[in-house]
Amino acid sequence: MAACLITGRLAIGQEQPVSVALDARERLFEQLATDAEQFDARNILKKVVRVSKPSVVHIQSRKILQSGSRRTIEEAGSGFVIEVNQQKYILTNRHVVFPTVADGVNISLEDGSKLTVENIASDAASDIAVITVRETESLVPARVGDSGRMEIGDFVVAIGSPFGLTHSITYGIISAKGRKDLVLGTQGVVIQDFIQTDAAINPGNSGGPLVSMRGEVIGINTAIASSSGGNEGIGFTIPISMAMVVVGQLLDKETVRGAYLGVRMDHDFTDSTALKLGLSHARGVRITGVTENSPADKAKITPNDVILSFNGTLIENDDHLANLVSLTPVGNNASLLLLRNRKPIRVEVQLTRRPQSEDK
Repeated sequence: MAACLITGRLAIGQEQPVSVALDARERLFEQLATDAEQFDARNILKKVVRVSKPSVVHIQSRKILQSGSRRTIEEAGSGFVIEVNQQKYILTNRHVVFPTVADGVNISLEDGSKLTVENIASDAASDIAVITVRETESLVPARVGDSGRMEIGDFVVAIGSPFGLTHSITYGIISAKGRKDLVLGTQGVVIQDFIQTDAAINPGNSGGPLVSMRGEVIGINTAIASSSGGNEGIGFTIPISMAMVVVGQLLDKETVRGAYLGVRMDHDFTDSTALKLGLSHARGVRITGVTENSPADKAKITPNDVILSFNGTLIENDDHLANLVSLTPVGNNASLLLLRNRKPIRVEVQLTRRPQSEDK
């Protein structure tokens, strides 16, 4: 009898929670709906995407496989609209549109409408291209931010056409800044000062924007480090502040020669030489010569001076200094910290346009 009573109680106990569980589940759905509304109201990612996507374009290129060959391949890339002096252009990577056959670059907007390419100006050293298109009236320019203000850990959004999937969104953080000396698949990219991000970047993202949480473009997605050919969480982006300097030079229809300091540098600066000059180890750039009437000459920089910083940025080596000088707008002043006769001094230099016959 006792066993029967226990069994009965268990049966009743099993039936009762069914309706209770259903009611609790329904209340949970209602709570989730409320929480989701509050979360959506604070989800700035949606706002960032909404304000940024209209400026992004899909680029389809018919590229030449090899110089002198008739063989071509279709490749997808990305770009975005910028406005310079009240004119609208498409900004992208050079390797997205080079080398292509005649009329081999096709650009489309998010709604599928096509743009007619009129001219492409590009610079191999920085891997930047500016495309002039005919239909500019309806284009929505991106808001250009200040990449120099971005910090490691800042959240960012990448927009592009990975594997041809247009206007795809990925999300991550800035993982590092100032990446240099990268061996890239695109040849000849010598001006390097990349932002590193873990936002997923894949083939087809090249040329697309990296966007801050303010909805401002802070870089051009350019390359990945990958053993598989796909995203492994290490992507590289050209800082937009650097890119816009090159854009200005390209639109001036001049060779991108950048600013000019006028010094010859010790490419084999060793610790032993550094010790003689008053440094504990080799750092910065030792000057071996100064070009007459150059900005450096006018600032009275002399051989055996060691340039330690440029506009507050510590100099790592001669390539680093050359890149910083090249990416400074012509006519700007630069503050240099030097070591001279074992004492630190500061000099101001007004940079001029680099003569074609000079390297630095």
